[in-house]
Amino acid sequence: MSPKNKTVAVLGGGNCAHSLSCYLDSIGCSVRLWVRNVDHLFKCVRYNHHIRAFGKFEGDFHFYSVGSNLAEAVKGCSMIFVGTVATAYRDVAMRLAEFIEPGQIIVVFSSKLAGSVEFEAVLREYNPEIAEQVIVCETDALFASRLQKDESIWVRGIKKWNLVCTPSRRNLDKVLSLMQTIFPVLLPADNIIQRGLSDFGALAHPLTMIANMNRVDRADPFLFYCEGFTDRTIVLMEALEKEFQSVAEAYDTKLLPAKEWLKNYYGCDDSSLLKAMCTVPNYQTSQAPDRLNHRYLKEDVSCTLVPMHYLAKLAGLETPVADSIITFAQVLSGENFLTQGRTLERLGWADLTYEELKERIA
Repeated sequence: MSPKNKTVAVLGGGNCAHSLSCYLDSIGCSVRLWVRNVDHLFKCVRYNHHIRAFGKFEGDFHFYSVGSNLAEAVKGCSMIFVGTVATAYRDVAMRLAEFIEPGQIIVVFSSKLAGSVEFEAVLREYNPEIAEQVIVCETDALFASRLQKDESIWVRGIKKWNLVCTPSRRNLDKVLSLMQTIFPVLLPADNIIQRGLSDFGALAHPLTMIANMNRVDRADPFLFYCEGFTDRTIVLMEALEKEFQSVAEAYDTKLLPAKEWLKNYYGCDDSSLLKAMCTVPNYQTSQAPDRLNHRYLKEDVSCTLVPMHYLAKLAGLETPVADSIITFAQVLSGENFLTQGRTLERLGWADLTYEELKERIA
């Protein structure tokens, strides 16, 4: 079960893919990096197949290969890590379906709610025979990182806790030992709903963007987590957290309090949610985005709040705060996330009853 000398592919060219590749190289994996457009990569990565990391881990990290040929990147790999934004999963899965091989394990990072379900559904649509012979699992992004102008990557934080799951919980035992060997911080989730809703980014990002929309739109600098809320306005996030909890309970699981997520992730003062946000070490340097057209709004709404909205409806629940955020995000972006986002149709769950869906994910 050792990762040493495993040949793995990492799909993506952003912060997540680069920091994940550095980590995998550090534990002995041979990493093939795939991107849709190599011209967007740093020259040191594109031509020399290495990048310097600093912060929570330091050093010069290497890629076995770098390119835009997906067939070559994944051929013979024991594991394929998807490090793209969650809104790209459908497109990546469509491209990948042709090249998957029996026995491969596909891990989607920063998957939001039911990202592995969407990914698996697309693979089964485009390559049903082989898709039955691969395992897709998911966890959250474990590294808070930023690519730098000097062609390095700053790893600002490494999560010390997270959950892992497969679309059907019964399949998790097939990959749990391997996933915990590679990422010792991972714990098994009760089901895919608990895993997907235990995500502080999905709870905080869209609401903070909307609560501070004028500042973001003017590109006025502020610390996103530390200055985005006050003692009075944090009640909005606490109300949204209650909706997360109610949906989780409807699907036979429970969530830890959000302040405990932050304590488990990075360490902080968890006497209150606001105090926890303000005392996470790497949050104290986290600047707000300088535009509303940002993944903090679009990705978390379309890939967490939208599927949560539909799961709530199926269970007979109301989620007025989440629904309001979706509405604001749609107006601000000009996009219809309720039809274009991660719907039950895209998850392959549209024809299931509430009880059938609970059985599907068990």
